[in-house]
Order: sequence, then C-alpha cells, then structure tokens
Amino acid sequence: MDCLFCKIVAGEIPAEIVHTTDRTLAFRDISPKAPLHVLVVPRDHYANAAELAAADPETSAALVTSAAAVAAAEGYADYNLVYNTGAGAGQTIFHTHVHLLGGADLTGLVG
Repeated sequence: MDCLFCKIVAGEIPAEIVHTTDRTLAFRDISPKAPLHVLVVPRDHYANAAELAAADPETSAALVTSAAAVAAAEGYADYNLVYNTGAGAGQTIFHTHVHLLGGADLTGLVG
C-alpha cells in the first residue's frame, strides 16, 4: 500500500513524533495551521474516521485520548480536533487522522 501515514507509522518516512501508544502515533504537521498542529493517526490503516469508528471504536476513542494527552503535554487546555472525511471535506491522505490544533482562535470555523 502506498500510504504516507502507514509509511510514517512503519518508520519508513521520518516525522517529528510527539506521542505514541500501542494504537496511535502523533506527529507534527509539516504545514502547521496553528502554533500547535499535530496529526494523530491509528497505527492500523482505515481510510477515514467513519470507517475507523465502525471497525474499531476503541482505536477511534484512542485517537481522542492521545490528542488530549498531547495538548496537555504542550500546555494547551483549549484546542480543536478536526477530522476531514472524504475528498469533498478536504481529506487528502486517506488514512484516518485527527488534526489537533491549539494556540489560534478557530472559533469562527464551526460553532
């Protein structure tokens, strides 16, 4: 499979890893949109958040738990979690991932 995030999980492509568990890996986004911009991915490949939630709800929950751990470790009590599911929603890498964003006012994006 030619999946960028699978290659990062496998250690084939370098990334600035900030958190790891048996189910998840978190690393800094290479094009950050906020002072804190970390991607949290499952170690196993699922195309999007809906597919992951249906197939493995425990890992789906682990993404949120890992994101919260990273936010706390980085000193952010307030943060956004963003999932893009499908090309029409802006998903460009079809391996489930959540964007952890902090340190910027993103309140106007969603309500």
